[in-house]
Amino acid sequence: MENFNRLNDLYFKKLLGDKKRKNLTLSFLNGILNKDDENCFTDITFLDKDNEPLTLDGKLSKLDIRADLNDGTQVDIEVQVCPFKLMAERSLYYWSKMYSEQLEKGAEYKRLKKAIAINLLAFDYLEDEQDWHNIYNLLNVKSHNKLTDHIEIHFLELPKFTLKDMRKIRASEAWIAYFSGKYSKEELEEIAMTTPAIKEAVEFEDTFLQNKIERRAYEQREKAIRDYYSYMSAFKEEGLQQGIQQGLYQQAIQTAKNMLKDKVDIKLISKYTNLSIEEINKIKVE
Repeated sequence: MENFNRLNDLYFKKLLGDKKRKNLTLSFLNGILNKDDENCFTDITFLDKDNEPLTLDGKLSKLDIRADLNDGTQVDIEVQVCPFKLMAERSLYYWSKMYSEQLEKGAEYKRLKKAIAINLLAFDYLEDEQDWHNIYNLLNVKSHNKLTDHIEIHFLELPKFTLKDMRKIRASEAWIAYFSGKYSKEELEEIAMTTPAIKEAVEFEDTFLQNKIERRAYEQREKAIRDYYSYMSAFKEEGLQQGIQQGLYQQAIQTAKNMLKDKVDIKLISKYTNLSIEEINKIKVE
């Protein structure tokens, strides 16, 4: 399917949020978190939060995959398609909930495990950063020493991603290339030669699109996103036009005031400002 959106929330959750394909999720996480064969995550347990977005509000293009990894590490994968200015604050909020929910009342702090938030964004967010992958920890502002490794927040900005060398591709780059939609099926097949999980993802994609029910649900979600952008564009344009009209009106009033001070004839003021005689007389009285 041409222009298939792999960040569509319904598709993404079926691809990486299903225990039947947890090997793909582990491949994605181990790649993004730069794990090698010796320290990679080997198992994952999904926590079904049942929070499918149903409306065009802030939940529209946000996907929440929560999971426990085999060493107790908590991970939260968020997908955001529509631009959102407060991604940092929201990510920190969800990270804090994920971290605090580990402990039951009266439990000891030593039971807390590392919590990782991964934000996969379809838009540019970090204006001062050039890299597509940026990682944030809790550091001393002077020495840059890390206070704890329990907090780790990742931002993956797809528009900034460019594959430099397909022959030396890393697993993280292979997955971002797949989700970016910038590369053809032929190029993805070449990428799959070094990252077999991508081949499996492409095969699942074909199966997904052949399912009429799944495809229909996908198309409805895409329509909702298109409608959202159309509404926002219309509101923005309407607001801009209102602002322009308001600005011109205020400028005309100020011009009329200046002309009145210079004792210009009211009819002439009306001609050059497009204000009515009644409006100009009101300004004169005031």
